Amino acid sequence: MTFATHHLPAGSAADGPYVLDIWPEQAGWSHSSLRVLTLSPGSTHTFTAGDSEWIVLPLAGGCTVTVDGQSFELHGRKSVFEGVSDFAYVPRDARVTLGSGAGGRFALAGARCANRLTARHGPASNVPVELRGTGNCSRQVNNFAAADAFACDRLIAVEVLTPGGNWSSYPPHKHDEHHPGEESRLEEIYYFEIEGDAGLGYQRVSPSRSGGTDVLAEVRTGDAVLIPDGWHGPSVAAPGHTMYYLNVMAGPGAEREWLIRDHPDHAWIRATWPGQPVDPRLPLYTAGEAR
Repeated sequence: MTFATHHLPAGSAADGPYVLDIWPEQAGWSHSSLRVLTLSPGSTHTFTAGDSEWIVLPLAGGCTVTVDGQSFELHGRKSVFEGVSDFAYVPRDARVTLGSGAGGRFALAGARCANRLTARHGPASNVPVELRGTGNCSRQVNNFAAADAFACDRLIAVEVLTPGGNWSSYPPHKHDEHHPGEESRLEEIYYFEIEGDAGLGYQRVSPSRSGGTDVLAEVRTGDAVLIPDGWHGPSVAAPGHTMYYLNVMAGPGAEREWLIRDHPDHAWIRATWPGQPVDPRLPLYTAGEAR
């Protein structure tokens, strides 16, 4: 059974220990998955990777990840607004146990894949932090598992932080068709957290084809948006509230690559960025630094 909507408000896709549980059959596609797990202090959780590779990414708190006889200590962070996190890569067909002495919240970003890579730790200090856009299109991208930053078989995942009042995922872009060297076909999940009480933002996805995905959603902490196709953006952060989102992507292409096509009505905005100042609030933090 697939989800009835592409916007999943917090709690609407919970299942067992997961406050968010998105797997390909529910999303109506073939590759991308995302789970968010909350561990109470001193508790553990075990899962099997199955036919997917996974990255365990602390959102708040730290944990120990045990896989294939190896244990990785993840220092984590206080929150997604206070530092880059280290993470652990889990290969397909593995049995995995997470344990946390102090408790916390952890994202499990997954992608169905064919090849079994090696389990390993991704240090926070190695995460490339990029400032993208200028002015009120400025945002910070933590490229922890970007296609050119960390080796996976299919999975691509990054974090984006958008200061209050700014627009990100802009200009609107898409990656729902295969055009060699120009556009890759990727299924994408956006998972949101908004800084501050009552914080909110807005997410737009407009159709790129007849009957395609059409979303205009008010998003809050714990919400997710599924993007099987369509022009996605902008992601708008309300003034006074920094917006965080985790992007999880995977697709059927022979190459693991992130190639996008900008919406033709708005692509010109990129040409205005060179020489313009980046929002002085950025970066919120750099790799290895906590705010």
